[in-house]
Amino acid sequence: SKYMMSFCLLRARARGVVTVPSHLIGTNLVTTAQQPRMKSALLCLTAHAASFYSTSTIVAAAAFAANSGGVNKVSMPPLTPMADYIPLAKKAMSYIDSSPDPFHAIKTSADMLEEAGFVELPDSRPYSGNINPGGKYYFTKNRSTMVAFTVGEKYQPGNGFKIIGGHTDSPNLKVKPRSKKVASDCIQLRVECYGGGLWHTWFDRDLGLSGRVLVREKDGKVVQKLVLINRPIARVSTLCIHLQTAEERRQFTVKKEDHLMPILGTQTLLENAVRNQLNTGSSQLDAADSAWRKEQEPLLLKMIASELGIDVMDIADFELNLFDTQPATLGGITSEFLYAARLDNLATCFVSCEALSDYTESESFQDDGDITLVALFDHEEVGSTSANGAGSPIMSEAVKRISTALNAGDGNPDLFCAALQRSFILCVDQAHAVHPNYAAKHEKGHAPKMNDGMVIKRNQNQRYATDSITSFIMREVARRAKLPPLQDFAIRNDCFCGKTMGPIISAATGIRAIDMGCPQLSMHSIRETMGVRDFTHGLTLFKAFFLHFRGVDSSFE
Repeated sequence: SKYMMSFCLLRARARGVVTVPSHLIGTNLVTTAQQPRMKSALLCLTAHAASFYSTSTIVAAAAFAANSGGVNKVSMPPLTPMADYIPLAKKAMSYIDSSPDPFHAIKTSADMLEEAGFVELPDSRPYSGNINPGGKYYFTKNRSTMVAFTVGEKYQPGNGFKIIGGHTDSPNLKVKPRSKKVASDCIQLRVECYGGGLWHTWFDRDLGLSGRVLVREKDGKVVQKLVLINRPIARVSTLCIHLQTAEERRQFTVKKEDHLMPILGTQTLLENAVRNQLNTGSSQLDAADSAWRKEQEPLLLKMIASELGIDVMDIADFELNLFDTQPATLGGITSEFLYAARLDNLATCFVSCEALSDYTESESFQDDGDITLVALFDHEEVGSTSANGAGSPIMSEAVKRISTALNAGDGNPDLFCAALQRSFILCVDQAHAVHPNYAAKHEKGHAPKMNDGMVIKRNQNQRYATDSITSFIMREVARRAKLPPLQDFAIRNDCFCGKTMGPIISAATGIRAIDMGCPQLSMHSIRETMGVRDFTHGLTLFKAFFLHFRGVDSSFE
């Protein structure tokens, strides 16, 4: 309705129709002959448009209808073709806005899964006796990595795993251990560039702060709390054009150590009371706490304490990063795009959790004999080599522990190896859509388009794990689900191909893998773009993978 009204208003103005207030209907300014047609047009339009436009705007559209010979003769634009896809996209927007860092992404995912009946497993305790066929479980590592899984109702020892893998991290600016910095009477934060970000996009954005804080409680225990300051407290400002040389204007070179330190405030406006407050009770702290606190910006600590409802002196340490406070939004002339931060790779995290939840509510789950698993890893953007990344033992240990627990504690290596051979990993990380302004950057035969479905990523130098077998399996899954044909991406020979999780996990576990993703633009920018329809394409494909994989895999000789 919103776009119908915009169209009518523009056409009306083009024909010289003047916008009039609604109270003028029935006056001499609107002819008697036009009134019935205007009222008819209003009756048709206001039911869905009143929430978007003022009455005067609706009247303008109605006037256009009247001057065009009546409602029946008006060629109205069709309703947006995105209507069926927008509800899922809006759920994704809420997920993304709630997940400015890996810690919040895991919390948001866990909340989704718990609503669907998943139960958290303490990772430090044995699984034997705690998981059963038909059950739904999850565990976390470092609160930035998660493994969630369901056990099919008809599970038998030695059956396989159907796995979707994604990652929770995105390029950003992380606060350094010694955060305090003052320059030119401005209070700043010392930050470190995490991952391969397009750092010029971080300039002149309204930045908030989020992450994990370690809090020392009165009994001496240290607990982890998440903080989310979703308001513009910091900004990386560009240098005005008048102070740049012609060469600097052309290059816009970012010196990361000098140019990316965000400004928090003005030093001369700090209140001495704030600093005095931070020193209160310092005699009760040990030397290590006191030394750490002296290297932090006092107002930063005070703000964190206020957000968490604790005393400043209770803050023992933190892991914080900056994020763009502008929320995700729909865009494009028919709302066919989603503009947001961290689409790489929160889009995958959201869709995979949604697919897992939906699958467990389907009738197909009751006939499933496999383990259906989603793994969301941290540190993909910096190589995955960490205790919480895809290169860690998390995946192999999860497969082994789950198999052993379901086999009544029998750690039979033969059954375990059989399960690995019957398993499959769908590694999903965002893919590069062809950019209309830089189309030459894509190999012409492998240029995926947004809103055209999921992308299979191939590289013969093993930067991606895809081969002909794993590619066929997913194409056949898509065919059985009546999805659009899957797209293909391969890098140009004169371009460097990045590496993602597929080869890393496959090498560590021996499980077959494929690398796929949703096509997007502006990857690693502070704000990225993807197609609204591709959320639905991804969700449908993931659920089809859970449903059809065993049948497709069994069709091989």
